[in-house]
Amino acid sequence: MLALLMTLLLSLAVPRQPAAAGPDLRELLTVSRGAAPALCALAADGIATGGWGGGWDAPAQPIASDMRKRLRSLRKSALSAEETQALVGGLGAADACERHVAATLLGRAEARSLAGDVSRRLASNAAPERAAALVALGMMEASSEVEPIARVLKDASPDVRANAAWALGRIGAKSAAPAVEAALRDGEPTVRAAGAVALGRLESHGSVEALLRALKSDESPEVRRVAAWALGQVEERSSASGLAAALKGDSAAEVREMAAWSLAQVSARDSVEALSAALRSDQSADVRETAAWALGELEVRATEPALSAALSDHEAAVRATAAWALGKMDLASAPAALVAAIKDADDEVRLRSAWALSQIGDPQAKGAVAEALRGEKSEKVRQAEIRALLHSGDLPPDVMKELMESKDPKTRAMAIRAMAGRQGPWPWPWPQPRPRPMP
Repeated sequence: MLALLMTLLLSLAVPRQPAAAGPDLRELLTVSRGAAPALCALAADGIATGGWGGGWDAPAQPIASDMRKRLRSLRKSALSAEETQALVGGLGAADACERHVAATLLGRAEARSLAGDVSRRLASNAAPERAAALVALGMMEASSEVEPIARVLKDASPDVRANAAWALGRIGAKSAAPAVEAALRDGEPTVRAAGAVALGRLESHGSVEALLRALKSDESPEVRRVAAWALGQVEERSSASGLAAALKGDSAAEVREMAAWSLAQVSARDSVEALSAALRSDQSADVRETAAWALGELEVRATEPALSAALSDHEAAVRATAAWALGKMDLASAPAALVAAIKDADDEVRLRSAWALSQIGDPQAKGAVAEALRGEKSEKVRQAEIRALLHSGDLPPDVMKELMESKDPKTRAMAIRAMAGRQGPWPWPWPQPRPRPMP
């Protein structure tokens, strides 16, 4: 039960991973019952939001422990001999939770002086110990152990082979790229996926053809997805046609989404037709949104009709990103669909549309923006509309009077700055790349 608790809670510290099925919150409370204080404090810290008001700094915690203080000092102070012996020995523990914690603590300590001791665990007869040692070596970025890690890419255990590829990618061992590339031909999809991710982290230009083959023909959607991600990381223009083909024809939405993201990463301006087609007709809203984002990043004016049409998409996220993309195009005049979008039912769509109009600065849009401003309820959107009006000309007197009488102090301050001809801290929407570039 304790192993279940620790595995679950330690996994909460890994950001932006896809949600996985697991114990519900009632079971979490049940398995926490009777846990040792140090482990309970460590697990609870994994749940806490951190920062002021996050809960971890409350004066009277239900469990009092110095674990947090010791963890924070791991990178600053050397491990004691007893700690070293316990952690390295813990890699071979029979209990999975103990191996998990030992490997993670060794990695967090960044104790590269122990890399040799940890690396010798790769000769263990127990596959779980070898796999745990690779986690520690990867986390501590043990560049001195690249050769022994590369050797276990041929290990009998798929877990070990996958962890070896992951560790080499985390270490940044570019010399190991050919050996990692061989992992793309492994019989296990988890190993192939780990190899593709590692090649992306290594930015291995020599592996582009192998990654393109994986993107085109691997039977696993996850392998194809991370192969597309890796090609985006390598940023090799020659991969554009393969990525465009995946965007057009892959059966898995997550692969098409990543292909769209990577086309922007490789600056594939000759692929805007494929991106525009995906924006118009892909069945997945995530793919359409990422295609809109990619078109915004590529800044090709010829895609304005496709982006304007996307302002009628039934998904608000697609409309919002399309509006943002239009603001990136350096257009001479505002498309009619963008002007109309400042009355969209969704706050974020109106915000992005107002921002885009301010970037374009079309005087012909001034009347529509002023009208929208009069009825706008969201103060953040109102501020963006003020900026749009200023970039289109002067604020109408009746609009200025209404702004000066606003109940929101930020809006009144912005109106005063506008009267003085000064810029202010305007809303500046800037979508993050979607999907998140961390497979």
